[in-house]
Amino acid sequence: MYSVYLLSGSNLGNREAQLAACIAALDRQAGRVVRTSHLYETEAWGREGLPPHLNQALLLHTSLEPEPLLDVILRIERELGRVRREQWGIRAIDIDIIYFEDRILDLPRLVIPHPLMQQRNFVLYPLAELAPGFVHPVLQKTNETLRQESPDKLRAERIA
Repeated sequence: MYSVYLLSGSNLGNREAQLAACIAALDRQAGRVVRTSHLYETEAWGREGLPPHLNQALLLHTSLEPEPLLDVILRIERELGRVRREQWGIRAIDIDIIYFEDRILDLPRLVIPHPLMQQRNFVLYPLAELAPGFVHPVLQKTNETLRQESPDKLRAERIA
């Protein structure tokens, strides 16, 4: 079994229900979600004027390799109502692979670790709560250190 850190997010509809449905779908289709962070309400990153997101970091145990896992994640997003219209737009659900064990991958469809995670509070706050001591395999810094050093000024507030 592989240990994979994911980030789920929603800024459309019943955000909390969407994140719960995401966990249930991952459990059915991808492996087992063994731990989660609290929920964080975060300002939209990349575009102003969008509703806030709810974000949650997840630890998934899976037997899937990275690209098959990505395929399952994309299917789950579609099943939960994700429509890809524009980058950084409103979305019912978004699921990103942040880390896959300590692997470093640069594939046409998938880059691991997630290439912008260290610049985004909406990733760093829940991830540092869930796995503060996990070391980013490229930057060689813990998630907690990355959170403390984040250049992002957008709000990320734990709500539940």
